[in-house]
Amino acid sequence: MMPPRYRLYGCLLLLSLTLLGGCAARGDATRPIPTALVHAPQRAQRVVVMLPGRGDDLTGLQQHGAAQIIQRAWPDADVILTGLTMPYYTTGVATRRLHDEVIAPLKAHGYRQIWLAGISLGGMGTLLYDRAYPGQLDGMLLLSPYLGDRAIQQEIRDAGGLAAWQPGPVQPLGPDTFQRELWRYLKHWSADPGRTQTTWLAYGADEHFRGAIELMSPQLPRTHVLMLPGHHNWKLWQPAMRRVLLLAAPAADH
Repeated sequence: MMPPRYRLYGCLLLLSLTLLGGCAARGDATRPIPTALVHAPQRAQRVVVMLPGRGDDLTGLQQHGAAQIIQRAWPDADVILTGLTMPYYTTGVATRRLHDEVIAPLKAHGYRQIWLAGISLGGMGTLLYDRAYPGQLDGMLLLSPYLGDRAIQQEIRDAGGLAAWQPGPVQPLGPDTFQRELWRYLKHWSADPGRTQTTWLAYGADEHFRGAIELMSPQLPRTHVLMLPGHHNWKLWQPAMRRVLLLAAPAADH
């Protein structure tokens, strides 16, 4: 039986994620994370792991051609599409399971680079992974990342922005603290050029997460941030993914 603290974490996280809208993709968090390997069209030098948004799953990523978009820009990249869907987050196991079942085996495989890409909920998952396992990733690609609810965003705005915001003492990650600790991690990017130089961000001018994303985006180099016309959907994410991959290509080639 799931411990009470994880049930509480799941319930509160699910409530905080209702702003994402739409139907959540289903999944069984008691089973291994579903994955699909798409081999590079040429000898693979790197691998890109893709995390879906709330309304998507492994099949959704396949239907929208995510691997093909990546490999047209980076033909030497193997792609791992994942079904890291809402149940893994709401039971509090997403980050650990992503590491144990996906990233750690890829490290053992010996790829020259490992990149993590996430859309919306998957963008938050990407950031939470890097926070929990620093130094494991060679780069991150964030498409319209979900960054928590409005209360903490307003607190940051009222403080004058992320640079001026004081998050208070560090706290263990839990249902009442994960958003604050995520933003603390983002605040520290300004002192971590290694991380900001290998992270790229794309989002839509008309999407409802724009305000939160623009609290984060000044932490990145201006050339690593791309805003395109569009809303929070695949009509935005397909061209945004193509563009952001081209922006990140010089770092991926090193």
